[in-house]
Amino acid sequence: MTQQRTWFITGVNSGFGRLMTEQLLARGDRVAGTVRKMDAMDDLKEKYGALLWLAHLDMTDMSGIEQVVNMAFTDLGKIDVIVNNAGYGLFGAVEELSGVQIAHQISTNLLGPITLIRATLPYLRAQGSGRIIGLSTYGGQATLPGGSLYHASKWGLEGFLDSIGQELAAFNIGVTIIEPGGARTNFRFSGARLGEQMDAYKGTPAAMVHVMIKDTSRLPPGDPAKMAAIIVDSADQMPAPKRIVLGSDSWGIIRKALTERLAAVEAQKELAASTDIPTVS
Repeated sequence: MTQQRTWFITGVNSGFGRLMTEQLLARGDRVAGTVRKMDAMDDLKEKYGALLWLAHLDMTDMSGIEQVVNMAFTDLGKIDVIVNNAGYGLFGAVEELSGVQIAHQISTNLLGPITLIRATLPYLRAQGSGRIIGLSTYGGQATLPGGSLYHASKWGLEGFLDSIGQELAAFNIGVTIIEPGGARTNFRFSGARLGEQMDAYKGTPAAMVHVMIKDTSRLPPGDPAKMAAIIVDSADQMPAPKRIVLGSDSWGIIRKALTERLAAVEAQKELAASTDIPTVS
């Protein structure tokens, strides 16, 4: 029987956050969840009572993030798993995005998660154990036109998580990056935002993102409940898996991107070596 754990998950009111919370509560785990609208969780709170701890949190509020983390550890004691789930996608050609939109995307998807994880580390180190799970996307390793700022936030997040995974192993704290493909959540309706389309970009590759987001007849292949279950189960894997790719579309896109990137690097072996200072024998 799986040992009861306490989880801290951001953005539990919808999508993967909601599904993970439902699955965890159903098996008897405790969840500290952050939301933007408290009443969105009334049904689960009524059903599970003290197993569900809730706090309002805006991921662009850095001082608020630290306060909520401190409250959660004070109220609940040990927290075993930290899941950075909250986030959204900003899409459109980079010229179509405003400075305010750009700053909000980076704050929500990158600076907020960094602040959140930093706030948890003193507690996790004192416990001598913990697991950090970061929700990325195939867009954290591959790129598509019209997604530059979303990619910037996710590539930044993956670099951060990859690095701290090496830092935190000495404290028995594992770090896992989740890279889902398209899933049948409400991402396109509440998790995606578009810039103001410019005539100059109509008919170019960057314009396709507007079609993809607005065309609700295009159904992504991923089953979000299955994906959520794999994310939940990953906490039992020792050592922590470094990355988990979810969805055949994600696997295919990431494999293609990495294969092409490796081929480009391999082709430059002699050029790279030519810039070294000669070794004196």
